[in-house]
Amino acid sequence: MSAELEADALAERPTTLRELCLLFLRLGGTAFGGPAVHIAMMEDEVVRRRRWLTEERFLDLLGATNLIPGPNSTEMAIHVGWARRGWAGLVVAGTSFIVPATLITAAFGWAYVRYASVPAAVWLFYGIKPVILAVVVQAIWRLAPKAARTVPLRVLGGAAAVSAAVGVNELVVLFGAGAAAILATRATQRKAVESQLPMLAPAIPLTAAATTATAVTFPGLFWVFLKVGSVLFGSGYVLLAFLRDELVQHRGWLTEGQLVDAIAVGQVTPGPVFTTATFIGYVLAGPRGALLATAGIFLPAFIFVALSGPLVPRLRASPLAGSFLDGVNVASLALMLVVTFQLARAAVVDVPTAALLVVAAVLLVRFKLNATWLVLGGGLCGWLGAAFQG
Repeated sequence: MSAELEADALAERPTTLRELCLLFLRLGGTAFGGPAVHIAMMEDEVVRRRRWLTEERFLDLLGATNLIPGPNSTEMAIHVGWARRGWAGLVVAGTSFIVPATLITAAFGWAYVRYASVPAAVWLFYGIKPVILAVVVQAIWRLAPKAARTVPLRVLGGAAAVSAAVGVNELVVLFGAGAAAILATRATQRKAVESQLPMLAPAIPLTAAATTATAVTFPGLFWVFLKVGSVLFGSGYVLLAFLRDELVQHRGWLTEGQLVDAIAVGQVTPGPVFTTATFIGYVLAGPRGALLATAGIFLPAFIFVALSGPLVPRLRASPLAGSFLDGVNVASLALMLVVTFQLARAAVVDVPTAALLVVAAVLLVRFKLNATWLVLGGGLCGWLGAAFQG
């Protein structure tokens, strides 16, 4: 009983903005390994160590992050700040979690712009690219059993993959899958479920395979990342699909190889994977571009948390919201799978890169090796390759 009373007392004690800032600065600068690891570290800090939240409250907030678009781990940080200090806490916790990774990623962007043409830098990314593909494969392998846990969801995932492969817009795939899952939930017979699945691929124009490159503008850069941050459900790895469609195919601002480089930098740095936007913004338009891209992709997360926070109990209890999320999750994995095959053409260019991909995938899936160390190892292999070539 005394332990429970102590926990209640700690939960009631006001959390200072300084405490929130210091905690999330530290987490943002040391949290490697992706959203699942970030959230586990937050749970250890705010539930077990500091007892700012009960386990039940933490799970409620985690459930809310899965029902809104945006970066899950960043939204969890924002939720914690909101729960402890309201609007001020929301801003302080979220910003503190983002800033360390943003600065590190911007530094990588500067180095990439300056040194990417240097053979050593080229070889560095030569080794990282196939490893980052293995990281995505590992994420799909780990998440697929939970996302596609029923036959209708597996069928829906297959339909989503086919739709994405033939060029249907990513947003149509995601929201179409969510709508189809709601219809499937409401159906009372298997025939009714099957009759709704074709709605996933309505008769709309397909995305073009390639378009003429357009000039990079600051408003355009901000808008692209604001749009992505406003609609992206699922893991940060789904960024691959959205950014490839917007920046490679539609606008021609990046090449396939540059996009893989950007995702690799997002993986090798701590904090949110969404700071990939910082790297891309710097490569395209320098420091100002990095700032605008970062602001654009993270701003919706702050807004969505502020709007959804009071609605958490209702969202978790809603069968329709749960069904929609099931459909979106399985479609997100389908997008990840399709884009992995597409980007493999830019990453796996010879026998050594193919070997790196296979070895990294085995180490990740079979031996659960930390993805960060593998990405760093891939960079080391590339650097050693440059040394031997020299």
